[in-house]
Amino acid sequence: MRARPFKSGHGNQRCLLISSPLRNISITVRNMFRRKLTALDYHNPGGFDCKDETEYRNCIVWLEDQKIRHYKIEDRGNLRNIPGSEWPAAFQKYLQDVSSPFGEAERQEALDWLLGLAVRYEYGDNVDKYKNCPPLSTSSDKPVDPLVNLDSSSPDFKAGVTALANILKIQRHDDYLVMLKAIRILIEERLSPEAVAKSSQKKEGLPVALDKHVLGFDTGDATLNEAALILRLLHVEELRELQTRINEALVAVQAIIADPKTDHRLGKVGR
Repeated sequence: MRARPFKSGHGNQRCLLISSPLRNISITVRNMFRRKLTALDYHNPGGFDCKDETEYRNCIVWLEDQKIRHYKIEDRGNLRNIPGSEWPAAFQKYLQDVSSPFGEAERQEALDWLLGLAVRYEYGDNVDKYKNCPPLSTSSDKPVDPLVNLDSSSPDFKAGVTALANILKIQRHDDYLVMLKAIRILIEERLSPEAVAKSSQKKEGLPVALDKHVLGFDTGDATLNEAALILRLLHVEELRELQTRINEALVAVQAIIADPKTDHRLGKVGR
């Protein structure tokens, strides 16, 4: 029997899905399960459907029997009673016993967490086997994106990215690698030593001859006319800066759309 608790700081948090078609979300979730099931030598990783109740329950029982083994064999009866009406309650108790941050109602999240726990135990039981795996061959001419080698399915990774996003007030996304990339861009552009030094520099304005500019209306007071003209010039300057930022945002969006390597979920990392 396993007695190792596995606590995650991920918490019961859901990601906000932004402009993601349901079909793409379903494919992404299926691919995520398939990679972990394949690593665990599941009999049918490609055809697994978590929406099929019987298949879902069988997968949970298989994980407990073959990989996690938190209960003693004689204590697994309620969980093995797949057709029984009391199975959801037994599954909820099982999730609590293994210290899962998710409940029975959160089917996909609970299964993903259990798969991650099983992968961790599998590695712990076969450390020498996985240590002898040959490293990925990479070309020295091509730079390697460090995000590719991260385990984006790790609960600790998800918890860390979520915490950083909350601190930096970055919008949530269903792909944690996309969130991490946004965090990296923000830090490089706003929080790097060069960016902080640049923002702290005082901007010296150019002298402007007010008599060469036309206000366009008359308040009847020379002082008020001059103040109104200054406000108008400042407003025009703000509009120019806003337009510059809009142009920069459009260029950044176009760069992301044109980059075929943006979606790291479609990549394959491993042997």
